[in-house]
Amino acid sequence: MNANEIIKSIEDAELKQEIPEFHVGDTVKVHAVIKEGNRERIQVFEGTVLKRQGGSNRETFTVRKFSNGVGVEKTWPLHSPHVSKIEVVRKGKVRRAKLNYLRGRVGKRAKVKEVVR
Repeated sequence: MNANEIIKSIEDAELKQEIPEFHVGDTVKVHAVIKEGNRERIQVFEGTVLKRQGGSNRETFTVRKFSNGVGVEKTWPLHSPHVSKIEVVRKGKVRRAKLNYLRGRVGKRAKVKEVVR
């Protein structure tokens, strides 16, 4: 057994099984575990997924929302124990893998069209 196989087996043990299917452009609610002193609480961060990158247990995703008129972005590892749950609120229709152009837009221009089923 070489080093790559050992690393792969360790990484596979860390993967989460119950991840919902979401893509770039979707609006999601990320339930993140916040530690304050000796107690923990869950904080919900709702926004548009700007990008997903990486693979395996190193995969990360970035979510952007507007809070009091200021754009806020957070990046989480997908398989992190600090992310307790991810809910898909609405599906977005986009034609790009990374939505960096949304950073320069505010208000209605920063919206992503919804997929009509």
